[in-house]
Parts: sequence; structure tokens; C-alpha cells
Amino acid sequence: MAEMYTPKQIAFRLKRRGYHRTASAVGRKLYSLGYSTRPVLDNYSCREIAKNLCVPLTTVVYWVRQGWLKAKKPCFNCYQIKNRDLKQFFNNPPQPIRHRIADLDAQVVQYLVG
Repeated sequence: MAEMYTPKQIAFRLKRRGYHRTASAVGRKLYSLGYSTRPVLDNYSCREIAKNLCVPLTTVVYWVRQGWLKAKKPCFNCYQIKNRDLKQFFNNPPQPIRHRIADLDAQVVQYLVG
């Protein structure tokens, strides 16, 4: 949920379900968990990228660990990838996987990088 909604939107959804949290409280909790709290969501998780590209999660994590895809590790079990880093990765893919990146659906890539 944190990757798809702003703190204000999450607070609104919680309120509709009977939980009363302020947007700032939601933002602080997200920040403590390592998520972006910007009003414009420009971070992706490895899981979200893998799901959209129809590749295994381990493939995206491998790209990050190889240093091909720049990411931050806000907590021990997740990576956050900025939109600009993802765009750079698709525009200039590493030589060993250049053919694989070229075979990806152009509409999905456009959706991810904006």
C-alpha cells in the first residue's frame, strides 16, 4: 500500500475503515519503515518492478546486487529504486543483459519510467 498511495491517501483509507490516524502519523510510520513519504511517489520496490516486467523477483534483486540497478536498502529485506535510476537502467542497460532489456514490452517500460 505504501508504494501506491501518499500518507494522506492512506490516512483517508484507514479512517474509512475505522482507524483514526493523521497523515503525519502515517508519514512518520512509513519513514520509520523505510518508505518514501513524498507527495509524488517516485520509488519502486523490486517486487513491483518484477511484477510489471514479468520477471522473477530474484532477477531484479540480482540486478541490484550486481550494481546494474541503483537502489537504496531502507530495511533489511527490501530495496527502494528511484524512478530516475530505473530510467537510467533502461536507457543504458549493462552489456550482459542488453538483449533481455531490449525484449521487454515497451509499454510496460514506459509505464514504469513515466
